[in-house]
Amino acid sequence: MCARVRQSVYIRDALQEWIGSAALAAVFAPEPVLQAASGWQQMAKKVQHWYDYLWLWPIIYFVLGFFNILFAWLGMIDFMVPVLLALFGGNKLFCNRYCGRGLLLAKLGGEWKWSRNRATPELLVAKWFRFGFLCFFMAMFGNMLWQTYLVATQAQSLREVVTLLWTFKVPWAWAYTAGSSPAWVAQYAFGFYSVMLTSMLLGLVVMALFKPRTWCTFCPMGTMTQMICKMKK
Repeated sequence: MCARVRQSVYIRDALQEWIGSAALAAVFAPEPVLQAASGWQQMAKKVQHWYDYLWLWPIIYFVLGFFNILFAWLGMIDFMVPVLLALFGGNKLFCNRYCGRGLLLAKLGGEWKWSRNRATPELLVAKWFRFGFLCFFMAMFGNMLWQTYLVATQAQSLREVVTLLWTFKVPWAWAYTAGSSPAWVAQYAFGFYSVMLTSMLLGLVVMALFKPRTWCTFCPMGTMTQMICKMKK
């Protein structure tokens, strides 16, 4: 018993000595040392994960599609993954963590201060607007599929254009080499790239005017996955 008491006293004295020396070090340490320690603590708090770099994905996607329109098919990842996560996971994990567009808008508007950071208008978060925009988006997507079908059945020739804001047709012929793929594959790529670029432009506009991720409040994919999650519950 005496040995245990002596051991406890020894441990107590050692701890008191260590705490005291640490306190003295904090008081008398040079300013550069304290700043370096603070910097290391901040770096430790900002541990980066692989998905923190997904903001690069939209940039890579649009650059690839600029030079070769067939890369536009890669955008299907941004359509399929959130739906699958909502169906089988019952959550919006893609929107909250893995959405490259959302991360890019947050970086541009948040870290780089390209946003006025004003409150999002109530119109954009209203339920009727979000579901109305989803219906409009799906109608335009359906029209894109119809155009692809017409080209596949040779009822219509391939249109090598990118349509911005569902209205303005921009020639994009340099991004496709005739015969490199079936015409309907290229038509779908032109249409899908148009959808992705249009939504990106809208996201940048509302980012600049309001909160960085204002687009996320009425994003069609976000509204759709929210509906799926509610139905699963």
